[in-house]
Amino acid sequence: MKNASRLAILVAGLMAAGGAFVAMSSSVRAEPTVQVPQSAAEVKLSFAPVVARSAPAVVNVYALRELRAQSPYMDDPFFRRFFGRRDGGPGLEGSERMQRSLGSGVIVDPSGIVVTNFHVIQGADEIRVALNDKREYEAEILLRDQRTDLAVLRIRKDGDKSFASLPLGNSDRLAVGDLVLAIGDPFGVGQTVTQGIVSALARTQVGVSDFQFFIQTDAAINPGNSGGALVDMSGHLVGINTAIYSRSGGSHGIGFAIPVNMVRMVLEQAKEGGTSVRRPWLGASLQAVTPDIAASLGLELPVGALVQQVVPGSPADVAGLQAGDLVTAVEGQSVEGPGALYYRMATRPLGSKAAFAIVRSGEPKSVVVQLQAAPEIPPRDEVQLRSRSPFAGATIVNLSPAVAEELHLDMARQGVVITNIAEGSPARGSGFKPGDIIVEINGQQVGNTAEMQELTGVPQRAWRIVLDRGGRLINALLPG
Repeated sequence: MKNASRLAILVAGLMAAGGAFVAMSSSVRAEPTVQVPQSAAEVKLSFAPVVARSAPAVVNVYALRELRAQSPYMDDPFFRRFFGRRDGGPGLEGSERMQRSLGSGVIVDPSGIVVTNFHVIQGADEIRVALNDKREYEAEILLRDQRTDLAVLRIRKDGDKSFASLPLGNSDRLAVGDLVLAIGDPFGVGQTVTQGIVSALARTQVGVSDFQFFIQTDAAINPGNSGGALVDMSGHLVGINTAIYSRSGGSHGIGFAIPVNMVRMVLEQAKEGGTSVRRPWLGASLQAVTPDIAASLGLELPVGALVQQVVPGSPADVAGLQAGDLVTAVEGQSVEGPGALYYRMATRPLGSKAAFAIVRSGEPKSVVVQLQAAPEIPPRDEVQLRSRSPFAGATIVNLSPAVAEELHLDMARQGVVITNIAEGSPARGSGFKPGDIIVEINGQQVGNTAEMQELTGVPQRAWRIVLDRGGRLINALLPG
């Protein structure tokens, strides 16, 4: 993945996976045992029973997006007056067309609840779901979560109709080498089933979502499989196929699926009526253990999550975690690094507790962390700036632990942060980026969104701005 020009992760509906290479070397080679099937039952061994139970629950997801092309002259009142559309013709307003993208999804409840990838339905104006028996239905979005790349849909149906559904398995019980089936609709050719094994677990360098903890499989998957099912030999859903590692966009043997234990957490919140996902908050910044750090701590292996900073009053602080502690396990599940720790927390319910195994000053200890959502104090008070200033078009919110956790910012920071910038706006042209923390405007500290709205409300000849971008202070002088 270091050479992005040659090897790329393909997402956004282009899902693929393939085979893993296993190198074997030995000074003595055993001759393979070759024998014919010993009975009629052995001749008939097949994955067909698993497929027959699972395939009806895997659907096609069609996301329709309306694209509108607008003439560059529409901002000119003269051209708009004389050449604008009056009678339904195209005029200068431009033309409309529908863009259609294809992905896959899995029915996980007989009532018609479907799980798919966020990137499959991102920006969709209309969503349709097609069953493998060719029936089609409209669907509505119950919940979408970009951070996990998951979305939950509900099929709009008539009456009390029920649908075939897949039971959820337990991804923590998977082992490398387990047989799995991938079911989806590659290239739009129709529902396809491929077979492979679990190639690896807990892959963390995939770069697809905020929670880097993926199942790697070699079951051949291709474009159109995003959101499809990864099924074990008991017919249970163990993952949602999400991304590939490929040179050409086709199947090269390395595919990634979101573990079903993460899917379960998102699904439960959708069923409870949530429109966004609330996750447990630790309130500590973590660092991966490098070989040098491991040597300095006297560790045999560079594994675990090293606590760098603890936010006062946070769950980590209340539990007694300290800077320098090394977290090695959560609820008995080993932690290879920060990504694994965040995953273990994210798959546990809010309101519960989690036992952390830690090493402090070379001594093993245990602390219990209360799992609660990050507080939104102060309230975010979202504002889109429209005044004549370099910030026009920027959406700003007050910083809180909840906002800092969403945007991966320093949890101890306070103030105002930019969350979005409109295309073609002065803020875009000024070079601002989402995640920028506004520290100072024309020599005055910015404490909250109301203050910033007031400071930018009066036109200036020049704007002296101080912002924090990724922990680095930037001073800028912009024209009024």
